[in-house]
Amino acid sequence: MRVIIGSDHGGLRLKAVIKELLNEMKIDFVDVGCDCEQSVDYPDYALPVAEKVAAGQFDFGILICGTGIGMSIAANKVKGIRCAVVSDEFSAEMSREHNDANVLAIGERVVGPGLARKIVKTWLTTEFAGERHLRRVKKIHALEGGKE
Repeated sequence: MRVIIGSDHGGLRLKAVIKELLNEMKIDFVDVGCDCEQSVDYPDYALPVAEKVAAGQFDFGILICGTGIGMSIAANKVKGIRCAVVSDEFSAEMSREHNDANVLAIGERVVGPGLARKIVKTWLTTEFAGERHLRRVKKIHALEGGKE
């Protein structure tokens, strides 16, 4: 499994916690930034993560900003991306199992480090259920101009 991770300045500290977890889980990852506390624009970090996941260069992406919302909005502009803003374990599980989410967005100002670790671990270890859910994911793909 290969993961690409990015944050803006509002998600920098939580990104460090998540990177530590990825190392513990022995998951190969690449960090595309940011690496400073100066104000930066979240779309500049959401775009490379989303593009590389959509291109198949990485299995999953993780984005962190203050709320996760801005990152999710930006990432979901990329065809083939299903980015879910998650702030609880159940939603992490369902976003993978039912929606086949390929990018996770988390808010540092919403989720503490302990819960973030649980969310990421749950999200990365939950498989897509397929079956009736595949039909629905195909309909989402069709909304992007692809075939259902």
